[in-house]
Amino acid sequence: MFTELMPLLRKRRLLLTISLIEGDTIRATVVPQRATDTEDNALTTPLAITGTAEELDRDLPQQLVEFTGAHLQLQTTLASAKAEMEAAAKAAREEARKKTTKPTGTINQTAPATPPASPDRSEPEPPSLFEPSAPAEATATQED
Repeated sequence: MFTELMPLLRKRRLLLTISLIEGDTIRATVVPQRATDTEDNALTTPLAITGTAEELDRDLPQQLVEFTGAHLQLQTTLASAKAEMEAAAKAAREEARKKTTKPTGTINQTAPATPPASPDRSEPEPPSLFEPSAPAEATATQED
């Protein structure tokens, strides 16, 4: 039983509780403890297995092997995901910094600034949606 837990014990403390439930039924619970305060709660998910002493003798070692393997895989996956998120955040910060930095190109100081072109009053202004195109009196006389 302890051989199966050794890979997990090398990474963190484990709390092992064994209690008699009813009659000959025993519950064995393995609770991984946090290795750091910032560690994800998923890494502290417990394993609880219930059965008779004979059933636990037979099945608990295999359950512990599977639990330890799944736990170590989850730990690796979480570490990889965290590293990828940190790299993406760093890249986004770098990209944002590049966008906010002003270009260092030269500005042509010799070209005179041209004043804005004055509107040509010889062309008629385009019709507006908010002004009537014909006076109201002319419209009223045509209807009579």
